Amino acid sequence: MLSSGTLQSLKTGVIDGAENNYPSYESSGHYEVANYYSLTEHLILPECLCVAKASWEELSEKDRQAIREAAEDAAKEQRALWEEGVQASKQKILDAGVKINEVDDKSAFQAKMQPIYDQFVQEHPELESLVTDIQDAQS
Repeated sequence: MLSSGTLQSLKTGVIDGAENNYPSYESSGHYEVANYYSLTEHLILPECLCVAKASWEELSEKDRQAIREAAEDAAKEQRALWEEGVQASKQKILDAGVKINEVDDKSAFQAKMQPIYDQFVQEHPELESLVTDIQDAQS
């Protein structure tokens, strides 16, 4: 979530936009002063459960399996709860009069990113396949 300084900057016009998901846009109060929400899906972050390799290797196979199952159950529950929160926040901002701009054609954004990808690959050629995999996943 963005800081209250961002909200103040939006209110005073120091900045004219910010980036966030529906729940953060709503809970931060940004929707009260930034009445347009563009759904670009430019950033989607995965959530993950991590265990140190050394700790994992100390566990029995039975314990590892129990943790895997619990993690899968927790992931399903988290996704369901997140979606509920998204829908509740979306409805609240719609009720407040926010206009949602759904961006179906993201090609202009992708084209603007290409020079950044090119520079990154030039500086880190060993990661070119990673960039390609990311771009392919977006298609």
